Amino acid sequence: METPLREPTFLILTALAREPMHGYAIIGEVAALSAGRLSLRPGTLYGALDRLTDAGLVELDREETVDGRLRRYYRLSPSGDATLAAETERLRHNVEAATARLRARRIQPLAPRTVGGLA
Repeated sequence: METPLREPTFLILTALAREPMHGYAIIGEVAALSAGRLSLRPGTLYGALDRLTDAGLVELDREETVDGRLRRYYRLSPSGDATLAAETERLRHNVEAATARLRARRIQPLAPRTVGGLA
């Protein structure tokens, strides 16, 4: 799996970090985690779950029949857990660097630029 992870992939793995979930629960959790910015369609989600399963990041947890329909539950694999942890640390480092730069800028405003010796 390529890193950095794309946001939908990151949020799918994050949704599964707490507990196994079926597809529509993952869709709802991703929407909640992104504060509604990201809305996965079922076809997009199941395609992503297939790719994540093939990459060994997600595993099938169980299947059950609900109202005559098969419901598959997915869980984060150990490799998925490690990938999510590494990506979270990468993002945390980037956020800390950006926050420090913004904080320094507020404390010490940039000097005005000069053009031809004029302020």
